Amino acid sequence: MPIHSEVLAAAVRLARERGSWVFTPKEVVDALPHLNPRSVRTHVVSRCCVNAPKNHPHRWRYFRRIARGRYEVLPAYRKPALRVAESRAGYNPKPRSRARDTVHAVLRQDNGLYMAECLEVAVITQGRTLDELLANLREALALHLEGEDAASLGLSQTLRLVVTYEVPFTLNGARA
Repeated sequence: MPIHSEVLAAAVRLARERGSWVFTPKEVVDALPHLNPRSVRTHVVSRCCVNAPKNHPHRWRYFRRIARGRYEVLPAYRKPALRVAESRAGYNPKPRSRARDTVHAVLRQDNGLYMAECLEVAVITQGRTLDELLANLREALALHLEGEDAASLGLSQTLRLVVTYEVPFTLNGARA
C-alpha cells in the first residue's frame, strides 16, 4: 500500500479514536513505526495538505493545516480508518522516543525578494539575496524556538535545516 494511503488511514484512525478530526504530524509518525519518520512527516505537512506550499509534483488533498503543527482530516476522507498498520507484523502502538532532528524549508523568489517557509514550524522570512535569506532563516528559527522545551515539541537539541529552492518553469524551459 502506498505511504500516502497509510498516512491517511493512520490520521483517520487517530482522529476517530479521539473524537476530533484534528491531529499532529508526530502522532501520525508514532502510529506508523514501520515507516521512515521523515517520509511520514513530509506526507502530512506537504504532500497530503491542501494549503501547503506546492513543492511536490504529486499531491493528495487529504488534510488542511489549521494551526502551528495541527492538521485536520478533510470531510471527504472522514471514513472508517483502514487497519493497515495493525495488520503488519511487529506493529507497536507505543510512541517513538526519537526526536526530530531536521526542519525543512521551501525557498522561492518573488518580486525581487527571496522568501522561505518552514514546513514543520511556523517560521516565514525573506531576504534580498540567498545568503541573507539563509541567515534570516537561521535567526528566525532560533528566535522561534528560544525558550521552548525542544523535547516537548518533538525536536532534538541540535537541528539540521534542509532547504528546497522552488523555481517555476514551463515545459519549453523558460521561466514561468
